[in-house]
Amino acid sequence: MRFLFGQANISQFLNDKRSRWTVFYLLTMTVASVVVAFLFNWIIGLILLVLGIVALAMIFTQWQSLANREQEYADDLTYDVHQSQEEALLDMPIGIIILNQRNVVKWINPYLAHYFKDQLLVGEPLATADKELAKIVKNHGDDHEPQVVKWRGRQFQFLYQERLHCIYLMDVTQYEEISQRYLDERLFLGNIFLDNYIELTQGMNDSDVSNLHNYVTSELSNWADRNHMLIKVIDEDNYLIMGHQSTLRKLEEKKFKILDKIRENTSKMNSPVTLSIGIAYGQVNLGRLADTAQRNLDLALGRGGDQVVVRQENQQARFYGGKTNPMEKRTRVRARIISHAFSELMNQSDQIFVVGHAKPDMDSMGACLGIRRIAEMNNQECWVVLDQEKVHSDIARLVQQFKNYQSIDKHVITPEEALEKATDKSLLVMVDHSKVSISMAPKLYERLKNRTVIIDHHRRGEEFPENPLLVYIEPYASSTCELITEMFEYQPREGAALNRLEATTMLTGIEIDTKNFKQNSGTRTFDAASYLRSAGADNRMIQQFMKENVNNFMQRNHLIANTSFINDKMALCVGEEDQTYDPVTAAQAADMLLQVEGIEASFVITKQASGDVRISARSIGDYNVQVVMEKLGGGGHLNNAATQITDRTVEQVKDQLLSVITPQKATEEENKE
Repeated sequence: MRFLFGQANISQFLNDKRSRWTVFYLLTMTVASVVVAFLFNWIIGLILLVLGIVALAMIFTQWQSLANREQEYADDLTYDVHQSQEEALLDMPIGIIILNQRNVVKWINPYLAHYFKDQLLVGEPLATADKELAKIVKNHGDDHEPQVVKWRGRQFQFLYQERLHCIYLMDVTQYEEISQRYLDERLFLGNIFLDNYIELTQGMNDSDVSNLHNYVTSELSNWADRNHMLIKVIDEDNYLIMGHQSTLRKLEEKKFKILDKIRENTSKMNSPVTLSIGIAYGQVNLGRLADTAQRNLDLALGRGGDQVVVRQENQQARFYGGKTNPMEKRTRVRARIISHAFSELMNQSDQIFVVGHAKPDMDSMGACLGIRRIAEMNNQECWVVLDQEKVHSDIARLVQQFKNYQSIDKHVITPEEALEKATDKSLLVMVDHSKVSISMAPKLYERLKNRTVIIDHHRRGEEFPENPLLVYIEPYASSTCELITEMFEYQPREGAALNRLEATTMLTGIEIDTKNFKQNSGTRTFDAASYLRSAGADNRMIQQFMKENVNNFMQRNHLIANTSFINDKMALCVGEEDQTYDPVTAAQAADMLLQVEGIEASFVITKQASGDVRISARSIGDYNVQVVMEKLGGGGHLNNAATQITDRTVEQVKDQLLSVITPQKATEEENKE
């Protein structure tokens, strides 16, 4: 009885709530039955009392037996779990190394030990036992998520628990190979366009045209076969290519030398053909892949052609080629179509706002005045958006001249005034730039971004407004003023013609951008200049606009005097940290350095009044300064580019520029070879 009703057994039995209620119910019923039985007959009551005691003893006996079996099961289960854990640590396919606080190996499981060929590691510092693994721990020890690392020729999922000083390594080589194979076999899609094929073949006979087309097609087909790609002719100047991403990586490593090969070989045939290629990858949806490829081709063409643009959707583009100056291939037909389309957009608007880039030059201002005049010829009101507090001395002299022309002066407003005047039917014209980040009025663009027209002569960059109504970008033109001058021929004749100030400003813009017709000047450039001269452009006023003050003259000469050379063909000029320079002064210094014999490229780094550091880059055409400036956040042309860098010292910007120039120069020399 003592065994049955011991404190431990009772407390164990009554620990369960359901058991307590069961015992309470049975005891209550037993006592009640015994009491009732004694009231009727003491013999029956005695019998029931004995039976109740026996039943209670049997219940407690069965409970004890059940509790013992549960305890045995729990003990067996605990033993099995501990045994499984010990066997798992020894046999599971995960490597484990336990270190002490001084990174000395305390224990290593057998799975990982065979990678060390059963070498005795316990007691050895990890850096001594395996330098490569110690380096992995150093680089990824603070990572909270497992990282895939390469070790001993295989790939492992690595995790380090700093609290326990424990290293976990799981071999995932097979899965990574499957993943890499999946990535390698994903498709890329590309469009190939022969930039100047139509222009080249216009004066050819049928036989020469056929020979040229056959050569280009044959060369592209051989190139595709060598690289296991599919190529299809879409049109006489358009091809479609398709391949795997593993092939694309190899093509990028070779810098798409097919461009150079076709250009050089067709040049020997007196018909130099250049290619533009837009390639998209990383997208399962073939429709979206094709759209991205077409946008990349448009970007390549907008940058002047003769180059490849490779980009994944919503990712940064990679550029290859673009080593030649774009050849003039725009036609009068395109100028007429753009002019008429622009007139229709103006007639559908209640007012027009024209804006140039920040820190405007004469080309930007001349383009603004030209657009204002075209709007007036179409009986539309046009506002020139200009922040007069942030202009160079030549633009300040131009603004002074506005007072003599009330029709112009009353239509020059600040960006804040333009923002107040803008309505949903207003039209915004961005001239001499296509990057919102360098616009004179970025907030105005945000207000009218769905009603924007872009007219520019710079190569199109990766940053570009979404869904503009009309885009007229011609990298083949000398200046934006040249493009707008051509549009006057197709405007209504009853409107007022260009006045003397407008014609002079536009011609000044052309002269400055062409370095007095020494660079980027084609026949169309001289036609535009002739038109502006006939409209009343004044040479004496041009000279007045182009004059510089004594301080700028002395600063430019000071910069040139501090020139150093990166190599025999590159000049680098760096201004002082505590001295600010006007952007025009720095640009003029870069231009003048190209006049030195043997100099192919020049870079001028100066501090600006705003605190930013500016780089002006120039070349004679053999070196692509546009690519260099784009890597630093800027842009421009192949031989004329610039950028502005914030939160950096002049010396830091110099180091940053040199780090970009060195590999760029190596690439240029490799391509020449």
